[in-house]
Amino acid sequence: MPDDQQLTLERLNAAPAEQLRETLRACCASDAWVDQLLAHRPYADRAAALAGSDTAMGDIADADVDQALAGHPRIGDRAEGEGTDARWSREEQASVADAGDDVQQQLRDGNLSYERRFDRVFLIRAAGRSPQEMLTELTRRLDQDDETERAEVREQLRQITRLRLERALSPTE
Repeated sequence: MPDDQQLTLERLNAAPAEQLRETLRACCASDAWVDQLLAHRPYADRAAALAGSDTAMGDIADADVDQALAGHPRIGDRAEGEGTDARWSREEQASVADAGDDVQQQLRDGNLSYERRFDRVFLIRAAGRSPQEMLTELTRRLDQDDETERAEVREQLRQITRLRLERALSPTE
């Protein structure tokens, strides 16, 4: 994130909403999530801003979750672009590049099966997970009913969004 785009708690609380939208969309591509987060300013501290993110994620509609999913590549696909969100996605999924050909192929096949089953991209918090863990989760989640899986997608999106907001609010980022 460029220095003039650095997100601090002070900037989050005081900057005009239009100056923050692009930075916040790097955390979550849902306009409704961005609107909710901005609507509840000011935040007393970093923890309150992160809790606000979690609350906003719980409040958005399924269509807004779908909008957010459109900002995520398949597990194993390299995010295109130079934006912060693409860079973060590449870093979060970096371990997949080191996976064996067999695991990478199983992830590709699993992604396609998931998309046929649920009509959306498979979303998982990749940060801190091995490719094999992601594959195991993908396989497990293929057997879930639609309602259970929709809730799991929302939870994974909440985790990803929270990690990205934490990162955006980090003084070293």
